[in-house]
Amino acid sequence: MSDVLKDADVRMEEIGGRTLRIATWRLDEQSDHPPVLFFNGIGANIEAVAPLAQTLTERGFIMFDMPGVGESPDPVVPYNPFTISWTASKLLDKLGIDQVDVMGISWGGGIAQHFAMQHANRTRRLVLIATSAGMLMMPGSPKALTKMANPRRYVDADYMIKNFETLYGEGLGKTSGKKGHMSLLKPPSPRGYMYQLICMLGWTSAPALPFLLQKPTLIMMGDEDAIVPLANGKFLSMLIPNNELVVMKGGGHLFLLSHKEECVKSIRGFLATAEHDDEDEDTAEAA
Repeated sequence: MSDVLKDADVRMEEIGGRTLRIATWRLDEQSDHPPVLFFNGIGANIEAVAPLAQTLTERGFIMFDMPGVGESPDPVVPYNPFTISWTASKLLDKLGIDQVDVMGISWGGGIAQHFAMQHANRTRRLVLIATSAGMLMMPGSPKALTKMANPRRYVDADYMIKNFETLYGEGLGKTSGKKGHMSLLKPPSPRGYMYQLICMLGWTSAPALPFLLQKPTLIMMGDEDAIVPLANGKFLSMLIPNNELVVMKGGGHLFLLSHKEECVKSIRGFLATAEHDDEDEDTAEAA
């Protein structure tokens, strides 16, 4: 097992008719905070975000490889945001967890939005990272999107290095962290990658967000993101009633890695503030 998973409980589970590779951190430990349910980016396996799970030591963390990604078996039938959100809810049932803070990055940010609206009673707070409202998004640079659509970026390390700056922005491209990040990636299967692309075809959260997403939401964007430009975060901020937009200066698409300390500080601050607000609301109701 990879070192980044040494503190995780990793196993295969049958969830809602699908076999999925699950990773959880600290669910057996006492905590004053609800666990995080994290939805990863397209083609990305659990290991890619495991360092964040390790860092948020004050709370539990739950993540799974999408069908055909990481070590989850290929999907037998296609899925969509509704069915994969239902599957995630079934996973929470199996883990005995009623409520979570939901996070999602890039492709997973769309699933996180959908989960938060479909399962509002299970969602306490929402964190959206380098993502958009789906179909109604400001597209990234054609050069980056062409490379993004090519699964070779997960298969060919030389290709990844050569095109890293184009894909993920100068923020991470200038650091030595890119090789460390690539060492955590495991290529998805062609079917798994294709089904992830199909999953979001035609999907958009834009019409529903003003009415169905009432949870406090932190939107985090990089101002040098060539794949999901900052304008998408501003659009989400216009649509989501109760939100806070944080812009990472010099951040490319993977600013969660290149600006890790800033990101963790923002996430912790947002979730802690929200918890204090909850306590104030409970006190007011009791009075």
